[in-house]
Amino acid sequence: MAPPPTDATDDAPAGAASSTTFAAFWPALRVADVQRPLLRNIVALRSPADLFDDLSDDPADTRIAGDVEAQVQPPLYASLTPVIHRPFEEAHWGQAIAWPFRNWQRSRYSDGRFGVWYGADALETTVRESAFHWVHGLLHDAGFDRLEVSCERRVYAVHCAAALLDARAAVGAAPGLLHPADYTLPQALGARLHHEGHPGLVAPSVRHPGGTVYAVMNAAVLSQPKPEGVLTYRLRDGRLEVDKSPGRRWLALDLATL
Repeated sequence: MAPPPTDATDDAPAGAASSTTFAAFWPALRVADVQRPLLRNIVALRSPADLFDDLSDDPADTRIAGDVEAQVQPPLYASLTPVIHRPFEEAHWGQAIAWPFRNWQRSRYSDGRFGVWYGADALETTVRESAFHWVHGLLHDAGFDRLEVSCERRVYAVHCAAALLDARAAVGAAPGLLHPADYTLPQALGARLHHEGHPGLVAPSVRHPGGTVYAVMNAAVLSQPKPEGVLTYRLRDGRLEVDKSPGRRWLALDLATL
């Protein structure tokens, strides 16, 4: 797990990112002019569903649950009947772009004090990255990683227009940026980039050798979210099976490779 946020304020530069650890990293850094759609892989449902029907048989309870959901939705996307109405164009923007900027979480390039949007230029990269966190995070913490479990994921294409710092040729000078479990160095780098106003970073994928990840820190450079499809992840017999449509197997991964 990544270390918890420190008591330092977001206004303070990340000292670790300017230390001798990064002395050879900065000269090797490049700039990538990214003008292309990137793929974003998030939890979703294939079709609208009553998310509360298994909580109670009493319609009054369902209405109360719907009211509570409406109260926590962003104002533009709230619905008087959230169980039935899944917002469309606005919801695509909220789900595919805005969510990580409104719900800050610790990740490789953030200690939890700001949001980072992660995308990739290849579908398999999004699958390997998201599957790792699903299996070794949520399922492991709940004790479900040895059971047969499935979930559905929606893939969006989101246009990115930004000059991003390109670390692909520079990570050899700071290999700790790609450590599989210790996020200390990448979080220090992310904190400095965010503090200085850089829109984001291009870096090698840790979970997909040869893949590329885009860590975006400014929502203004992202636009035009378009649904690309829905994937089903199924954990079974020590493997992760990925279907592009029900019963249509696309990819199977040994959990040992995640």
